[in-house]
Amino acid sequence: MPEPFGGRVYDTQQFKDSMNSHYYPLDNMKKTVEFLKNREDIDIATIQYGQYQAILAPETINVKGSKFWLREMGLARVQLTAQPNTKPLSKDEPTVVPLTKCALLDASIRKCFNSVPPIPMKIDVRQKAKDAPSPDQHDVELVWDYGAGNVPILLHFTMICPFRAPV
Repeated sequence: MPEPFGGRVYDTQQFKDSMNSHYYPLDNMKKTVEFLKNREDIDIATIQYGQYQAILAPETINVKGSKFWLREMGLARVQLTAQPNTKPLSKDEPTVVPLTKCALLDASIRKCFNSVPPIPMKIDVRQKAKDAPSPDQHDVELVWDYGAGNVPILLHFTMICPFRAPV
């Protein structure tokens, strides 16, 4: 497995603000969904983490070149696919329990983009602490805010990148 570069490059307020401008508030998410639905290079019904960022914000994610983003996103997907999941997708779908953390992330992303109205997201990126459990592995935190009837109204999506010592 190649040595990951780490998420430090994406753990900046500028990156987070730029990405969140596509997914939050609801009006921005609606515009993003409409934009993606009209594209020929993505299928919103089967959308996965890592596919839409390059379309929505290529300059933002490619701060170190497109290969850097592809490597980081791919490594996150590989590591999250190896981690079992026991959490249900959401309170309104308690019997949907994706088998891996990557599958849970993808299902959450699809839920946001395909719900009517779409569900806004607020993303965060942070790096694990040196002494955290499995400091060399990606992790993800997905926390829903709910409205009436346990219907999700906002996804707080945190990508937790492996620890990398400052260079």
